[in-house]
Amino acid sequence: MKTYIAKRTLLFIPTMFLVTVAVFVIMRIVPGDPALMILGEGEEGAADNLTVEKLEKLRAKLGTDRPIYVQYGSWVGNMFKGDLGQSYFYEGKPEVTFYLKDRIPTTVELTLMSLVLASIVAVPLGVLSAIKQDSVSDYAARIITLLGIALPNFWVAVMTIFFLVLLFQWAPPLAYEKVWDNPWTNFQQLIFPAIALGTSNMAFIARITRSAMLEVLREDYIRTARSKGLAERVVVYRHALRNALLPVVTLFGFELGRLISGTVIIETIFLVPGMGKLLIDSIGNRDYPMIQAVVLMIAITVLVMNLFADLLYAWLDPRIRYS
Repeated sequence: MKTYIAKRTLLFIPTMFLVTVAVFVIMRIVPGDPALMILGEGEEGAADNLTVEKLEKLRAKLGTDRPIYVQYGSWVGNMFKGDLGQSYFYEGKPEVTFYLKDRIPTTVELTLMSLVLASIVAVPLGVLSAIKQDSVSDYAARIITLLGIALPNFWVAVMTIFFLVLLFQWAPPLAYEKVWDNPWTNFQQLIFPAIALGTSNMAFIARITRSAMLEVLREDYIRTARSKGLAERVVVYRHALRNALLPVVTLFGFELGRLISGTVIIETIFLVPGMGKLLIDSIGNRDYPMIQAVVLMIAITVLVMNLFADLLYAWLDPRIRYS
């Protein structure tokens, strides 16, 4: 197990290298000059007083006038020292880490809440659909999952807000409460974004659970367990479900990445101050250091959670051993 963990951890290095190169190069290819945006959005009339000298001076201050490979090397070198850079647009406290440490817990909480809610609904729905194959319950469950896959998260989020405002006069709160300050208010603020975010995730997990359960229920050891006179509940949940969860665990690692990427839109729609909303604001401002840091944190989170999902295999199926 230790060898496997060490090998998987070493694989983080080339993965993170490709992530950093991709985000660094792409942000400098897309149109937009941070120096031009800063000068153009300054004091009233500043856009009329733009000069080449001012632009060059600001670019030199930001470091965007240097060759791209020099900029990349400088950023990576500072990153190994724990310095993710300084924001181009947050002047009071420009350190990127100051904003990340405040936004990361919110996004992680929203993602985990969404995953938990999706799993609570999806696994029983998939099991019910499998043990009641071709029944009314099965068809109803399949229709629900098809709708969940077909409907985009942003549309579900917009419709959620529309009906909540129309029926309950509920709107996304402007003041966000952290879970350690006010747990109940925080739950109320995140429950609807989590539902909207986890809709498609729920559908995927339910369909995979159904397929895995149908396959496992046809295995010889399931027939043997039934022939021994074990209760159907014991056969389904103790013998079948545990083995059927292996592909579901694999899906968790993949879906976690989709959930984190989905927070970009969901946080913007519901005004949740997480990494997703910070990323959208930073892209609009061409805030390179902030964008690079947010994408880096998302990549690290996805890699760690995929490693955790792989290690769950050994617990779910003792036949699996890593060497």
